[in-house]
Amino acid sequence: MCVRVFIAIICVLIGVILKKTNGEKEKHETKSKPVSRPWVDEDLKDGTDHPVEEEEVDEEWQGLDENVAHVPFFAERYSEAEMIKRSQAFYELLNKRRSVRFLSDEPVPREVIDNVIRTAGTSPSGAHTEPWTFVVVQDPDVKHKIREIVEEEEEINYKKRMGDKWVNDLKRLRTNWIKEYLDTAPYLILIFKQVYGRLPNGKKKTHYYNEISVSIACGILLAALQNAGLYTVTTTPLNCGPHLRALLRRPANEKLLLLLPVGYPKRDATVPVLTRKPLEDIMVVV
Repeated sequence: MCVRVFIAIICVLIGVILKKTNGEKEKHETKSKPVSRPWVDEDLKDGTDHPVEEEEVDEEWQGLDENVAHVPFFAERYSEAEMIKRSQAFYELLNKRRSVRFLSDEPVPREVIDNVIRTAGTSPSGAHTEPWTFVVVQDPDVKHKIREIVEEEEEINYKKRMGDKWVNDLKRLRTNWIKEYLDTAPYLILIFKQVYGRLPNGKKKTHYYNEISVSIACGILLAALQNAGLYTVTTTPLNCGPHLRALLRRPANEKLLLLLPVGYPKRDATVPVLTRKPLEDIMVVV
């Protein structure tokens, strides 16, 4: 009887030890397994070995000049009726904005592009650091090289990185890795965020909230394009940043945030039938 009890106790102890060992092994494997985040652009983390200037290490960071003059501010005021009229007209203008993937090669006045980028440059930014660079590409050969880079990476994105759910969500929009508009659009505007800047003495200048600041500027740019009668599609070429930065000879402190093909829609252009959320679904009044 005692022998049976002893054997039973030994079996229980062995089972507990094996269970604990397997649990720790599974826990270690789960911990060591990288989390899949296919929507994260690796370039924004700046892991690149491309032949561009690399960031210095252990360099002193410096702030901004504290001696900035302040002057009185005078703003134009509108009547309530005029405010309502202007705000309604602006909404109706921007409500016509659509993402257009079928762009004509019809020429667009360069002055218009200059003006919309000037407008984007009025955007607010963290500590007024203005951490943006707008690269305008009009050369056909450079546009085609950009297309080759983007399509090569996008094919990998669609087939491997993005996953079935993301790819299936895009099917209704009839989009894939073929980007003809990168050749046909008269202009490509590549918006880079500057993760830091340079002071006159060569020291690094902190760019606070650089991605948020540049994103706001992109929104203003989209509104300016719509106001000028031009169309685009907002593209974020996943993992193309290092190659495009090297092609365009941009420094290592600049990371590609957005690529906009800009032009007029083709005569036979189509867009998906989509609706926007009503005001009550996007606004909360407290």
